[in-house]
Amino acid sequence: ARSSTTRTKAWESQENSTMGDSADQADLTPITVITGFLGAGKTTLVNYILKEQKQWKIAVLENEFGEVSIDDGLVAESLDAPEDLITMDNGCVCCSVRGDLIRTLGQLAKRRKDFDAIVLETTGLADPAPIIYTVQTNPKMSDHYRIDSIVCLADCKHVALHLDEKKPDGAVNEAQQQVAFADKILLNKIDLVTEKEKEALKQRLRAMNKFAEVIETERSRAPLDRILGVGSYNSESILSVDPDFFNEDESGKKEHRTDLVESVGIQFGGNLHAQWFNMFMMDLLRERAHDLYRTKGLLSFHGQGDTKFVFQGVHEQINFGPAQKPWAEGEERVNKFVFIGKNLNRKELTKSLMECIYKEDEE
Repeated sequence: ARSSTTRTKAWESQENSTMGDSADQADLTPITVITGFLGAGKTTLVNYILKEQKQWKIAVLENEFGEVSIDDGLVAESLDAPEDLITMDNGCVCCSVRGDLIRTLGQLAKRRKDFDAIVLETTGLADPAPIIYTVQTNPKMSDHYRIDSIVCLADCKHVALHLDEKKPDGAVNEAQQQVAFADKILLNKIDLVTEKEKEALKQRLRAMNKFAEVIETERSRAPLDRILGVGSYNSESILSVDPDFFNEDESGKKEHRTDLVESVGIQFGGNLHAQWFNMFMMDLLRERAHDLYRTKGLLSFHGQGDTKFVFQGVHEQINFGPAQKPWAEGEERVNKFVFIGKNLNRKELTKSLMECIYKEDEE
């Protein structure tokens, strides 16, 4: 095995971690991260949350990354600390984060039980990995908060233009990244396109990210119970992935493109050899972390009895541990893997993973 580098240690360090029991997780305040291009309808969604809906008490944090405030009628430019939260008639609050998001969340922690959820609305953020990493690894954050879901708001009329945009060599297509990272895709402004255009776009989005739920909306009126407090950014979510995802359908016959974001599902029976699988993941993350936007897995290891393992990751940051429920008596031990990213070769990945299966003559 090659010597490990800083990047690969993200997998190594998680090897013995647990997911935390469900009671602990339930006590944490869920954070929904909302991404999307300017014009997709994020401002309208925020206004809907703050002014119209009455069911949820939500803290909306607008992380502008130096941009002009998205709605001066709601958020004054001078706001930079939770002490200056604007409270709305429906009990929701709004705050513009200028600078240190972690400081803002830290100051909000003492009031977090007042809210059902926190919505982090981002502008100009293609890759949520730094936010996710900080919330999960900073004790001041992980003791109070959990990442609940990553929602991409897509404008039905114009998202195809963003997805097709050619970038200079080495530059990322932010729209493709936003779709790839999402657990939920809010397909907004569906009233502005034909049924045929909408279905073609949904098919394209599924090819890029098959495990994200696509939710159709008009004027950003999102069904909040489908994007808040849903736990879709959760290692256990691999258990509910559509079984058809793992069938190699027509996608296996397409020309291999290195520039497109796509999703690949792989499954096979047997028990994995823990050491071989660990080495495979470390090598994969060291060499390919930049191209791997999301990964998920359901694993059965030799020598671990009925313990079912799950993992999920963003780039090289991996959460790994036992699932809440073990393998049931008589349940077939099927390992499942989801990879979303660029330049994914299903045959190579399948071959490498199957080489990790435990064989009796190896010990």
